[in-house]
This record gives sequence, C-alpha cells and structure tokens, in this order.
Amino acid sequence: MRSDLYNGHDYYNIDDLLTTEHKLIRETVRNFVKKSVSPIIEDYAQRAEFPKHLVKELGEIGAFGPSLPAAYGGGGLDEISYGIIMQELERGDAGIRSTASVQGSLVMYPIYKYGSEEQRKKYLPKLGTGELFGCFGLTEPNHGSNPAGMETNFKDKGDHYLLNGAKMWISNSPLADLAVVWARNEAGKIQGLIVERGMEGFSTPTTHGKWSLRASCTGELVFNNVKVPKENLLPNVSGIKGPLGCLSTARYGIAWGAIGSALDCYDTALRYSKERIQFGKPIGQFQLQQKKLAEMITEITKAQLMVWRLGTLKNEGKATPAQISMAKRNSCDMALEVARNARQMLGGMGITGEFPVMRHLMNLETVVTYEGTHDIHLLITGMDVTGLDAFK
Repeated sequence: MRSDLYNGHDYYNIDDLLTTEHKLIRETVRNFVKKSVSPIIEDYAQRAEFPKHLVKELGEIGAFGPSLPAAYGGGGLDEISYGIIMQELERGDAGIRSTASVQGSLVMYPIYKYGSEEQRKKYLPKLGTGELFGCFGLTEPNHGSNPAGMETNFKDKGDHYLLNGAKMWISNSPLADLAVVWARNEAGKIQGLIVERGMEGFSTPTTHGKWSLRASCTGELVFNNVKVPKENLLPNVSGIKGPLGCLSTARYGIAWGAIGSALDCYDTALRYSKERIQFGKPIGQFQLQQKKLAEMITEITKAQLMVWRLGTLKNEGKATPAQISMAKRNSCDMALEVARNARQMLGGMGITGEFPVMRHLMNLETVVTYEGTHDIHLLITGMDVTGLDAFK
C-alpha cells in the first residue's frame, strides 16, 4: 500500500484565479482520494476489479452531477468546481473519474436536460447520492466514431416500446441500475430511453481482458425485445444533438481530468528524481532529466490555463463544442506524453505497481480514445476553423 504524498503543482499561480469555494472543494476531493482511493487502487487495478464501495462515497462528497441544481440531486456548483472535482478524482485514477463522469454528465445530465419533471424527481436525487448507479448507451459494435449510424431501435407497441440492439464499451454497465440508451424510432429519429435493470430481455455482460481502466467496470448493453414503458422516453430532445450534448459535458470533465493524471505522473517523477542516486548524485541533477521535468510542467501549465479559461466560458454559457473538443484532445495528448516521460525517468520501477505511472499511462490510452478519439477531435477543430466538413 503506497503512501500518497501528493501536494499539487501550480507553476503560474492559477490558484489566484480560483475562489475560496473552489479551493475548499479541491481539498475535500483531494482528501477523499488520499484516504479512500490511493491506498487501494493499485491492488484493484492489478486484480482488474472495480472498488464498488466507492460509489456511495463519491455520492457523499458530491462528485455526481456537481454542477446540476441541488433540487435535482446535484451540487449547484459552477463549472470550474466540476472540473476541479474531475481533475482530483483522476489524479487518483481515471477509472474512478470515469465512474463519476458517466453518472453525472451522461446519466444525470440528460435526464435533467431532456427528461420530464416526473423523470427528474424519480431518478436524479438517488443518482446524486449513489443509491442508484447509471450508465450511458451510445457506442455500438459497428458504430463508434459515427454515432449517427446507430442500429439500436425501438418500435411503438401501443402501451410500450419494444427495444432491440446492442451497445459496447459502456462504463458502469455491469453494475448499473439503469441506462440512458439512445436508439432510433420507427421514423429513424434518435431518441433517449431510460432502461432499468430487471426489464426482461435486458442484459449487461462484463468486458474482460482490458489492459486499461482496469479498476473501472466496463461492459455491454444488450436489448432483446425489451419492453420499455412509454413514460421512460426522454421527451425533450430528438436527433443526434441529444447524445452529442451529453458528450460535450463529459468531454469538458475529461479535459480537466486528464490533467490530474499528468499531475500525478509529474509529481511522482519529480520526487523520484531527487531521491534516486546514480553516478554519485540525484538523477534530477542531470540535464536530460531536468529537460523532461521542465517540459512536463510547461505542458501541464498550458493545459491548466486552457481548462480554466474554458470553465469561465462555460460558466457564461459561451463555451462551444469545438472549444471543448480542443481542450479534451490537448489534455489527453499532453497527459500521455507526460506519463511516458515519467515512466522513462523511473526506469524499471516505472512499470511496477509501487508507483502509479504505468497505471496512469495505460488508463490514458483509453481516455484519449473515448468521448471522441484524438483524430476525431482534430477534425472537429479543423471543421470549425475552415468551415469545411471532413466527415462528409
């Protein structure tokens, strides 16, 4: 069980841009990670097991839907607070951040944004506390980067809908009590439905053999003539803009979260460089190691400034999906490079569970792919700056 000695890094005094509330929230989540995540996460990752007892604890610290109104199970906080929470959780482990991100951004958010008042009252308070656990069904076996090609569908059967199809790479699905599922109606329009565990024909097989996000539970959603009550249809959205709106919220959280992984890798490498003696002096005294550390903190600082600015835009309702894409791609790319350099600095120890670096590195290989791959986000930025659509 490793000691968590992390203190945080703020090379450009970005804390001066944060409120007292932001800092208190960060301290709360950081203490949670040090107490409840860091001591156990290496063991759970090695065993490829999800620490499901943390779901209730995440609810207790307000990690589920923190920027949603308190009346609907959220925390009533601003978007920078949400980002800080995601960053601190991923500093512990990307799988734990994914758990909170999916619950808040991909389950609670669409029910709040697109659901009926009855649906909000029925599900959101229990999702906010972790009493209910949810997942988000968009990606399909044949449709990842192109969600508009989805094949999952439902038909109107008078007093219910009949749902058929399958989703894959679904975080939280093996343990989820409910799923927000996107499917085509008989007119071909994409709509969202709330599918509850226990509905006949609904199953959630676990995905095994992952080398990444090993402490996160991942699975499929399979629908075989599932009867979904009509009151479970999300009534206030139709079309691909529904799920894409949820993805923008989740991508924003990831833009902050990936920085958490980078910070933990940098912190580990910096400390190691002062303690590891080779050729009669600490390796941090060698120019090549200082180069790595200097480049790490430079790139981390640039990403910190980007997400802070994005958060202020989001608070003002001005952040565009393309701006969120740029930040998600930048943070993930940066964090992967930081993790790889930190792994090299630790030498052979870098691949062991005694240090968190290799776990972060493996996790980031998923984070850079989900909620839009590196290349897809580049094309979103390209389309935004040129006005020309490379997807057509």
